[in-house]
Amino acid sequence: MSIEHGISLARLTTLGTGGPARFFARPQTLDELERALAFAAANSVGVAVVGLGSNLLAADEGVDRLVLKLAGDLAGVAVDGERVVAGGGASNAVILHRARDAGLGRFEFACAIPGTIGGGVWMNAGAYGGDIAQVLQRALVVGATRREWLTPEELGLTYRHSNLEHGRVVAQVELGLHRRPIDEIKRTIGEMQRTRKAAQPTNKRTFGSVFKNPEHELSAGRMLEACGLKGFRIGGAHISPMHANFIENAGGATSADAIALMNEARRRASEQFGVELRHEVEFLDIPELPPLA
Repeated sequence: MSIEHGISLARLTTLGTGGPARFFARPQTLDELERALAFAAANSVGVAVVGLGSNLLAADEGVDRLVLKLAGDLAGVAVDGERVVAGGGASNAVILHRARDAGLGRFEFACAIPGTIGGGVWMNAGAYGGDIAQVLQRALVVGATRREWLTPEELGLTYRHSNLEHGRVVAQVELGLHRRPIDEIKRTIGEMQRTRKAAQPTNKRTFGSVFKNPEHELSAGRMLEACGLKGFRIGGAHISPMHANFIENAGGATSADAIALMNEARRRASEQFGVELRHEVEFLDIPELPPLA
């Protein structure tokens, strides 16, 4: 495993924005991951995992961290009875395909989550009534000084949230699934994918949903649509004309453009509905959005 310098995060994020990472590595085993974390500790730099680069917004000026992309054994997938064992870097799509081929259901909702299972645990990702907490048995979390298996309760999984912090890496997961006819699994996945493609800009460069759904009769997307924000543009980014809770790279977008759009969306939602929207996307070396006055 080599430690690289100045790798552009715009190449590694689905929105296509972000400056260079100070350090970058692709650990393939638990030992390599622990060595990478020890390197970060010795050099007094933070750690972040990029996954597939979805749900991630990195600072345009760059990220003063060791950025990891799990590979090799840490991205593998194996089926063991009604359990799937996967590395934290395994994509949800690969896990879903392996589960489907083994006649294992309950993970169909992940067809709408274009990321890795490690990132899914990090934010308790979910869609269509399902989420990671419902299928996760336990996760192996590796830090600078120890590795430990944690249950969903110990991880603090709630709506789009976990208690994990940067520097604690989801290296492996065990998912508990159920037997289901393969044809039924395929049918469910097909229905979910058709629904998603009809409602979301799946063929555009986005980072996924921008805001968490608030405790309100309207979803974040419906709320922002009512605020007249579909198609609203700042710089090289615009709010999707298809779904107002997505920001698209319309050409030459920067992370600053996306943040400006988010601030405008929060302002309008607050003025029109009295709701302060909270972002779902993970920030890397970008200050948290200030509370609205």
